[in-house]
Amino acid sequence: MIGSVLVANRGEIACRVFRTCRELGIATVAVYADADAGARHVREADAAVRLPGSAAAETYLRGELVVAAALAAGADAVHPGYGFLSENAEFARAVRAAGLVWIGPSPEAIEAMASKTGAKRIMSAAGVPVQTPLEPAAVTGADLPVLVKAAGGGGGRGMRVVRDLSQLDDALASARAEAAAAFGDDEVFVEPYAEGARHVEVQVLADTRGTVWTLGTRDCSLQRRHQKVIEEAPAPGLPDALRERLHGWAADAARAVGYTGAGTAEFLVPADGRPYFLEMNTRLQVEHPVTECVYGVDLVALQLRVAEGEALPPSPPAPSGHAVEARLYAEDPAAGFAPRPGTVHRLWVPDVCEPGPAGAALRVDSGIDDGDTVSVHYDPLLAKVIAHAPTRREAVRKLAHALERARVHGPVTNRDLLVRTLRHPEFTAGRMDTGFYGRHLAELTAPPAQQPLAALAAALADAQGRSPFGGWRNVPSQPQAKAYRSEPDGTEHEIHYRLTRTGLEAPAFPGVRLLEATGTRVVLEDGGIRRTLHVAAYGDRVHVDTPHAGSYAFTALPRFPDPAARAEPGSLLAPMPGTVVRVADGLAVGRTVTAGQPLLWLEAMKMEHRITAPASGTLTALHAAPGRQVEVGALLAVVTETEETPA
Repeated sequence: MIGSVLVANRGEIACRVFRTCRELGIATVAVYADADAGARHVREADAAVRLPGSAAAETYLRGELVVAAALAAGADAVHPGYGFLSENAEFARAVRAAGLVWIGPSPEAIEAMASKTGAKRIMSAAGVPVQTPLEPAAVTGADLPVLVKAAGGGGGRGMRVVRDLSQLDDALASARAEAAAAFGDDEVFVEPYAEGARHVEVQVLADTRGTVWTLGTRDCSLQRRHQKVIEEAPAPGLPDALRERLHGWAADAARAVGYTGAGTAEFLVPADGRPYFLEMNTRLQVEHPVTECVYGVDLVALQLRVAEGEALPPSPPAPSGHAVEARLYAEDPAAGFAPRPGTVHRLWVPDVCEPGPAGAALRVDSGIDDGDTVSVHYDPLLAKVIAHAPTRREAVRKLAHALERARVHGPVTNRDLLVRTLRHPEFTAGRMDTGFYGRHLAELTAPPAQQPLAALAAALADAQGRSPFGGWRNVPSQPQAKAYRSEPDGTEHEIHYRLTRTGLEAPAFPGVRLLEATGTRVVLEDGGIRRTLHVAAYGDRVHVDTPHAGSYAFTALPRFPDPAARAEPGSLLAPMPGTVVRVADGLAVGRTVTAGQPLLWLEAMKMEHRITAPASGTLTALHAAPGRQVEVGALLAVVTETEETPA
């Protein structure tokens, strides 16, 4: 029997495994990098071992350090979670060689599926349909679009879509660099890219006695940067015959490599309905909660029991209902999904509950508590919010309702994008594919209509918080003034108002009446509708939450801005903290550049972010070199725009 488990991971998945371990009476051990010294997964574990350093390559990707930590803490077993070393066969071998139980498939099975190109050959031999990779040097315009993809790892890292042949070499170099940073393996390959396809996967679970379960399908088509955003089970709208074929191929894939434990076979289903195998993830998936909800199982508990040698029943439980999961990230969807590290002041989702008699539930899996920091070194996932209900329609509605009313204070997040996605006609009708965000991102990230009213509430709450009289005057006076910048779109709001004996006077808000105001709560009547707005301030950052029109974040602007704070026109500022990993070949001061031309690349949160020229002109300053670490707002370069010659 396993008595103590070390989780070779961090954040949400470490907390998730610890939760099951506690329920089963198993002791827990965490490992942590210096940047995670105060993280929730460290606080929740029974014991924790430091891995000196902060970057993943010197901490969570150092298998020998993790094994040494397990032995030092007296753990019996190692659970790899997902990401990092979870699909590293050598790490699995090292765990077993140290006399520890490896909670996962055999190193041989991991190795067989570790290379996506090798896995395709094995699957083809087993009768599972695959797509043949292309030789990069032989790709022609007729092959476009193509996908450059890391051979090892996953999570969307090391993937690039190429639609212009001239961009292939750059995509290969960029994907290799990102794959090496995330997985320690820079091998990439090229394959045709299927437009308008669905990403469908099948959960498998196998024991050491030859029993293989297939636990239904999941649809993971809604993705940004090839990383999943919303997942659901079962995949909606699949013909029964296709669903059965996918189940059969997933079981064949598991049997072909003698698989044990939890794993996932991933397929692409093009518009023509002829699916093919993508890869097999030899670990627990991020989206595993939707399968747990539908089948009423704990996949982590089943992983532990299989690792202890227990046999699975001959067949899995029957499915019930529908589940949808949304990944809440600290990122700005309108800025290319750039990560936004920082302090999370408040993270609260209403109506979280256990499954009821009808199977309805709302669940949150997170590795973040109030006051925790989203680090620049790791994935910016804040939480996974999962809704389960008897029907898809009910589950989607429940999830959108909960996210809309959640309090998420701190960095910019994708919460509004999630709510709008869940209510988009294509999604509610189950007609989504991997191109969904490419088609609809602009409309899904447009500034909300109630921004000005929320800014007014922020100003009124601020005045009330500074004075018990809240800006009220017995005699006529100049209007009170307050300025805010909306985050993340940058819209500025100048709020002018007076509080008199007759009530609120605000010329920009005709017909709006103030019914109540405190430092944290403002009640306004707008067009005969009473609206309650909750206000929370953290320094100059203000969050306004409403139950009727979403949530808003503002930065309070000073009355007299510092002129020195204005950046020179054409300045390229770092959009996030990170490390300069590459500068374009031949780039130097005095060189001519064109609008949109890639100039340099930043690595942050295990992904590369391209910095491009804002306009055509001359590079007049360059303050970036490979290896330089920069903070958000740091000046990287200046492009002086070319003046057009009058006709």
